[in-house]
Amino acid sequence: MSDVLDSVTPFDVEFTTPLVLERGGLLPSYRLRCETYGSLNTERTNAVLVCHALSGDHHAAGRHHPSDPKPGWWDHYIGPGKAIDTDRFFVVSLNNLGGCSGSTGPTSLNPDTGLLYGPDFPEITVLDWVVSQARLADHLGIEQFAAVVGGSLGGMQALQWAISFPERLRAAVVIAAAPKLNAQNIAFNEVARQAILRDPNFRDGRYREFDVVPASGVGLARMVGHITYLSDVSMGQKFGRTAPRAEFESDGVNFAVESYLRYQGEQFSTRFDANTYLLMTHALDYFDPTAGDQVPLAEVLKDTQCRFLVLSFTTDWRFSPSRSEEIVDALVKAQRPVSYVRLESEHGHDAFLIPDATYQAVLGTFMARLADDLEVPS
Repeated sequence: MSDVLDSVTPFDVEFTTPLVLERGGLLPSYRLRCETYGSLNTERTNAVLVCHALSGDHHAAGRHHPSDPKPGWWDHYIGPGKAIDTDRFFVVSLNNLGGCSGSTGPTSLNPDTGLLYGPDFPEITVLDWVVSQARLADHLGIEQFAAVVGGSLGGMQALQWAISFPERLRAAVVIAAAPKLNAQNIAFNEVARQAILRDPNFRDGRYREFDVVPASGVGLARMVGHITYLSDVSMGQKFGRTAPRAEFESDGVNFAVESYLRYQGEQFSTRFDANTYLLMTHALDYFDPTAGDQVPLAEVLKDTQCRFLVLSFTTDWRFSPSRSEEIVDALVKAQRPVSYVRLESEHGHDAFLIPDATYQAVLGTFMARLADDLEVPS
């Protein structure tokens, strides 16, 4: 049996019921772009929601056509016989509300004005995403997910799901995440935002009206972010102090790591919207289930009903293992069922996206047991 999902077809779901947003905004209607993999069983109990991170989208696995050069962003872990086995699970993946890959966001038309939303798109939070995802589940006829799974910002969504809709998921898989950002992480996000805001082409967020793109700012934001996703070990092994050419260049690209970061920034600036980047990083900053430490995390988690799998990576300094362990400690204190694995990796925060045999075995074993439980007659 092939382990490749070919001819995956995205689809859009339109919602006409207004969505009241956590920070005071309102969307009278909106669209979510989605992909699904595998088949929903007769009982509609085998659905898995995969939540994406900051720059991800709905295309999590497979190829849109066999000649696609690159599969979805988590293709190593979703598919027939893989950790999230599409022979056993029906996987749902979507571009989050406010995204720039098909779902309603800053690049969409504002029905009130007939113009692009641009900087006028309302602020979005992780809770807003989860509420919109619950509405998507309703549309698909899914009363309860077998699991909600996500890494980084996606892991925060999985955690929010368990808090906000405890009866609607059997398991939450929280990978390389944190219960809230620390000051250093917020600072990195602000530097990235300032790179965009200070680009002369940003035009107060109305750059599309002027037919320009703040490519320099978006590219620099990506460069800053990308440094934090890697580890010192992985950067050293991949680049060291290697020069990209025999002689120093007048454009200042003197080392391979410089060339790599510039390439990443340039590629990102051609596909990711600047207003969306600002929106997504603010959503990261806002996330805090404890409401500014007013309620202990264990107290917030005490009413969750699902089992948890929490995974961290040793060289991840953006969301270090200690941040995952805060979640685990709170779950233990709340007497909630949780399994935790701290995985060895040289790849930093990006490790949650990279193929690794131990990682795949841990995730695959957890998901297989979940599938086994679903197949036991009630």
